[in-house]
Amino acid sequence: MGLIKAVGLVLHPGRHRPDVIETVVDWARARGIEVLGAPPEIAAYAQSITALAPAQLARRANLLVSLGGDGTMLRALRLGCEHQTPVLGVNLGRLGFLAEIDVPELDRALCAIDEDGFTVETRSGLHITTADHEVVAFNDIVLVRVPGQGMAEVEVQVEGHPFVSYAADAVVVATPTGSTAYSFSAGGPIISPRVEGLLVTPVAPHSVFNRAIFLSHGERLALRILPASSELGVEVDGQLVAHRSAGTVLDITVEPAAARVVRLGRTTFYQRVQRKLHLTGSAAAVDGESGGA
Repeated sequence: MGLIKAVGLVLHPGRHRPDVIETVVDWARARGIEVLGAPPEIAAYAQSITALAPAQLARRANLLVSLGGDGTMLRALRLGCEHQTPVLGVNLGRLGFLAEIDVPELDRALCAIDEDGFTVETRSGLHITTADHEVVAFNDIVLVRVPGQGMAEVEVQVEGHPFVSYAADAVVVATPTGSTAYSFSAGGPIISPRVEGLLVTPVAPHSVFNRAIFLSHGERLALRILPASSELGVEVDGQLVAHRSAGTVLDITVEPAAARVVRLGRTTFYQRVQRKLHLTGSAAAVDGESGGA
């Protein structure tokens, strides 16, 4: 008997891949393993899959398999965090920073996991609290201007004291996992997922101070929407969850090891980043000139 008794599927709603589902179901049937899925996601597949509500899915499964892109993987991490269910990311998208494998490797990866040939990498989450909303993000939390309205004017408070203010299109608070997402597109640094902390990056800043800052996971962070700011949208892992007006304070804390990601030891974080961003090495000197003294 292997490690896995039940595997839960987390599917991208817009990608119909019966070949991939068949691979999982055939593998599970050969090993006497139950396959679970949420009713709306598995309805299109004529396969032997037990339908369960998402909350029950993570409780029953020994392994969650995310079949999609990074958005699907983030949803799987949120599902699995309460019960610390490990998540295997299978890339069906174009970029797939968070996925561990591509489709051709799926059968071999499932065998390795069932035979205990894998490791688990923990991922921190961001817990956000406002007056009436609490949620956990695994990529980022963003305060963003509403199109057609004024800029986002936001004060960053650290340990209860004002530190710096940004006037920008948006202010991104990212986990190390999320440092390769929205924050990166705004000029933020790439941070190893082994680090616990919060990365604060302004998007298209108009303020004198326009740099990103990185805080330790133990430091208290709050964002205050300043009086001159327009109403702002609050996005959690790319999903708009609320609008907030001037005077609102959002407390953001790190939840260390909030989720568990399956790693098979085939590539490092830096190799995955190299591949996804097409990084081929150091920039070549022009015409043999190094630019040094």
